[in-house]
Amino acid sequence: MTTANKRTAEYPIDPLFLERWSPRAFTGEATSERDLLTLLEAARWAPSSYNSQPWRFIYARKGTEAWPRFLGLLNEFNRSWAQNAGALIILVSKTTMLPPGADKEIPAYSHSLDAGAAWGNLALQATKLGLAAHAMVGFDMARTPTELGIPAGYHVEAAIAVGKPGDPSTLPEALRARETPNGREPLSKIASEGKF
Repeated sequence: MTTANKRTAEYPIDPLFLERWSPRAFTGEATSERDLLTLLEAARWAPSSYNSQPWRFIYARKGTEAWPRFLGLLNEFNRSWAQNAGALIILVSKTTMLPPGADKEIPAYSHSLDAGAAWGNLALQATKLGLAAHAMVGFDMARTPTELGIPAGYHVEAAIAVGKPGDPSTLPEALRARETPNGREPLSKIASEGKF
């Protein structure tokens, strides 16, 4: 068993998996371009079907011209805390791919799975850098393609807030009690051998 961050795994794993969590309290400092590109570099190396790499990341760092547009895509609840993040990222995935040797694109049935693997890499790299990353779906997904110039054939997956972890007392009162790493379902509930 492994214990870290007030969490305990049932089997031995790297503590990094327990140290990663999705806080909402950020310091309000802008994320450096170098740190942000390091996160995206980690995401770039995720596995994908046929190595199609369907993920695309569109980002705005706090204090840049694009920041208000990205923040304005979030719903009111997420905007209340994400305004203190250092960067906002929109993750999208390409819904078709060109397999090796093919001359025509086909549906990429695993585009969301593959984008999720890239998000996982990004989140773990954030933890390694002493940053936090919090993915969310509480944003205007219908307006996002127009606002950010996302072409047809791409699926909007998630918004991600990134930044230096901050003091929970800066959060709206209703969120302060929730600002702690949470647990997981027992392994026996999510995995079975032979059949569901």
